[in-house]
Amino acid sequence: MNRRLDKGLDELQNIILDMAKHSEKTVLSAIDAYKQGKNLREEIYESSKNIRNLENEVSQLSVELIARNQPVASDLRFIKSCMEIAHGFYRFGRYAYDISQVLEIFEDLSICDKSSMEKAANQANKMIKLSIKAFIERDLTIAQKLREMDEVVDTIYLDFVKKAANTPDASLKCSLSGTLILRYIERIADHAVYIGDSVVYIISGKRDLK
Repeated sequence: MNRRLDKGLDELQNIILDMAKHSEKTVLSAIDAYKQGKNLREEIYESSKNIRNLENEVSQLSVELIARNQPVASDLRFIKSCMEIAHGFYRFGRYAYDISQVLEIFEDLSICDKSSMEKAANQANKMIKLSIKAFIERDLTIAQKLREMDEVVDTIYLDFVKKAANTPDASLKCSLSGTLILRYIERIADHAVYIGDSVVYIISGKRDLK
């Protein structure tokens, strides 16, 4: 047993879980700010920056563990997947910041119908929680379910874009801002799927069990 490696892997997982907590909170803050018309760009930027710093910690520790401990295949898969998962959590924070910028660009969006965005955001939030749960519990069933949930977000996004493109009297401001918000939410959902794929890889050594 390599106690030094085991300690390092535990530390790696703890940083990932810290990232999970911060990234989930940052996305929720960005979505709530959009719903309520609050400009929280600076606050969300700082949160996103902190998540990026944690990603750097994951990368540095991962390289150190590989260089010093010559991990076996299963441990190496875990380390590699942690780097991928950390990047996924960073992207959550980055897209949350992008969402916060939409409100600053378009300012008052109170007249806009936000129902599609809220529906997609609710689905994406569930996916974030499940991606974290899949990692903590090493659960293949949850990891695979994320792909099905992602299709719901994709459909909402495409339906909104098609409707906006075919409604000439729609507010251009609402159409543009809604398309941007849904695009960022759709990417958040995609990264939740990627995290699920990494969990599959940790457990099975495969990227997809189909």
